[in-house]
Amino acid sequence: MGRKWANIVAKKTALDRANSRVYAKFGIEIYAAAKAGDSDPHSNQKLKFVLERAKYANVPKHIIDRAIDKAKGNTDETFQKLRYEGFGPGGSMIIVDTLTSNINRTAANVRKAFSKNGGNMGNSGSVSYSFDNTGVIVFKGEDADSWLEYLMEENIDVRDVMEEDGAIIIYTEPEALHLAKEALEKKAVNKFDVTELEMIAQNEIDLAEKDLEKFTKIVDTLEDDEDVQKVFHNIENV
Repeated sequence: MGRKWANIVAKKTALDRANSRVYAKFGIEIYAAAKAGDSDPHSNQKLKFVLERAKYANVPKHIIDRAIDKAKGNTDETFQKLRYEGFGPGGSMIIVDTLTSNINRTAANVRKAFSKNGGNMGNSGSVSYSFDNTGVIVFKGEDADSWLEYLMEENIDVRDVMEEDGAIIIYTEPEALHLAKEALEKKAVNKFDVTELEMIAQNEIDLAEKDLEKFTKIVDTLEDDEDVQKVFHNIENV
């Protein structure tokens, strides 16, 4: 089922170590969600989901409150979601999801991350056709068959349920992610390792060492950018 869930968790864990950067990205995402709708998560499902993810990432309450308070103010700062697609060395494919208040700055930074490290930008759709937009939920548990049966009984559009290393990994249709999470909470699942929409590569490849070094520099540069929210790729050996 595309990139192993463990790689998703590993990426999340690596980002969690850089707390200030993660918190800043969440602050922007929370602000944008609150600004685009209601600042009350009970009436703004998009904001509610972002806040839930922020909780799992241990984002401090003062950062969340500051972002929501900013959205309630008179600021006219607006953010746009943009997706960039490109190619790295050795047949690697990269998708970059951004949330930015300055399109020119973001586009220049993303292009530079590719060009300085042996990659190049592609047109819209040039990479994403090789990825599946998928809801991913991971939590500690066992007996994948029972969880699959339960979710099917709840009429959740599930693509697959697996058990690996003491964890249950659930892949859903994108629109079913929230419903699946709510159904699991009804069954007393109250801690999730992952609840995200992911672009999962249909086919993964391994890179030679020299290409892997350049590829890693592209990804690290992108993830260091404050405008970049997520980076997806098709590389297995990272």
